[in-house]
Amino acid sequence: MAKALMIQGTMSNAGKSLIAAGLCRIFRQDGYRVAPFKAQNMALNSFITREGLEMGRAQVVQAEAAGVEPSVLMNPILLKPTTDMGSQIIVNGEVWGQLNAKDYFARKKELLPEVLKAFRALSEQNDAIIIEGAGSPVEINLKDNDVFVNMDMAKAAKAPVMLVGDIDRGGVFAQLYGTAALLTEEERAMVKGVIINKFRGDRTILEPGIKQLEDLIRIPVVGVVPWVKLDIDDEDSLSARLTDREAALVDIVVIRLPRLSNFTDFKALEGIDGVSVRYIDSTRHFGEPDLVILPGTKNTMADLLWMRQNGLEAKIRRYADQGGAVLGICGGYQMLGESLSDPHNIEHGGTIRGMELLPVSTVFTPEKTRTRVSGRFGKLEGIFSALSGKQFEGYEIHMGETDSPAPAAELTDSITGSSRPDGCQNGNVYGIYVHGVLDGDEAADAVIRALAENKGVDPAVLGHVSGEEYKQQQYDLLADTLRRSMDMDAVYRIFEEGLV
Repeated sequence: MAKALMIQGTMSNAGKSLIAAGLCRIFRQDGYRVAPFKAQNMALNSFITREGLEMGRAQVVQAEAAGVEPSVLMNPILLKPTTDMGSQIIVNGEVWGQLNAKDYFARKKELLPEVLKAFRALSEQNDAIIIEGAGSPVEINLKDNDVFVNMDMAKAAKAPVMLVGDIDRGGVFAQLYGTAALLTEEERAMVKGVIINKFRGDRTILEPGIKQLEDLIRIPVVGVVPWVKLDIDDEDSLSARLTDREAALVDIVVIRLPRLSNFTDFKALEGIDGVSVRYIDSTRHFGEPDLVILPGTKNTMADLLWMRQNGLEAKIRRYADQGGAVLGICGGYQMLGESLSDPHNIEHGGTIRGMELLPVSTVFTPEKTRTRVSGRFGKLEGIFSALSGKQFEGYEIHMGETDSPAPAAELTDSITGSSRPDGCQNGNVYGIYVHGVLDGDEAADAVIRALAENKGVDPAVLGHVSGEEYKQQQYDLLADTLRRSMDMDAVYRIFEEGLV
């Protein structure tokens, strides 16, 4: 069985996911067969494995850093919020149920055997497991229901814990001291090291505080990790990239829907010099974009009604009527149609009018489409004509079926091998179900060049899409940063000694 090391944090977005990814990369570089594990993840950024199973994107990033194929064993439970009080529960990559928070906590212990089974299977295949916790281990109102998220998982895996605090948001010493103080004596003994994350400045200025903290909590600080600019996929709605930015030569607006999902669809566009990808949630930040994107969402109908109420729908309709380019992906594609019907109360219930920019209609059904695909764009017109005939790969995750009188792409299911049409175009408005359709260098580059030419900008002044080699360079940069800023001898000693 593999040995395990667990990364916990003082709060959400303290940097657990990236620290875990960096350690996965380091262990791989040092010759270990290593894999990530997070028993329960809450995120709308999900991924479909080669088997057609759904898992959190953070563990996909960590798997990539570890140089292994993503597997649902790495994330057996995924919570996808659909409302402020409820989530769709994904267990071992498949829908288990739709529960509000209270009911989920009441039934959470039922899932413990599935978590332990996944961890054991992963341990049998690897030398090392880097486990990521969730939120904070001292949410004392929730602690009785921890079961397998933080300290209970560490006990089950016999994994020593390293605790990460976020200095960028301030109060890092209070974060770390308070967390240690609220742990039980047994739990505090499991924490073998502390990491101060996202530091900017001269470390020597921190030294007096570090010494006092170590004296107070009797746990060594094993690293002060600097703030470093990395181009690695983010987890979810706390991502810094989801803030509005200044418009560049080619300006793309993504509507920041309340239940935005899979915003990593636009990562390739963000990596091109001279291109701005701005996430907005109000009309006042709309500006004069060259392309508007309606992204995926976990609740299409509710998010469409949100746009209808705040004026964004009317703004986009006027923009499209004037010839502006609009792209809808998955839930965004559904919104662009004439109507959305929910006879089984999957999302909102009833029937509502769509944005009426594409001649399609969507009906939500209990069955979830969940698969990987390859495809080819059909013969397109207008701005999107640059995509005509180009190939792509991606995945589908959606509830509902959308009829299209003139499909604009042909898909091949990578799991079944069957073919089917998808998508629709009407002028400069285009919709498709496939996530990752712009991930490939060819498709993203073609769209950007077409937008530039339409605006009178020479495409030669723009950069190019970053590919797989660039991604691997970013993982290496993360690993190098951790090696320089952490006591790796201490980290390996903690890992090798484990928990008694």
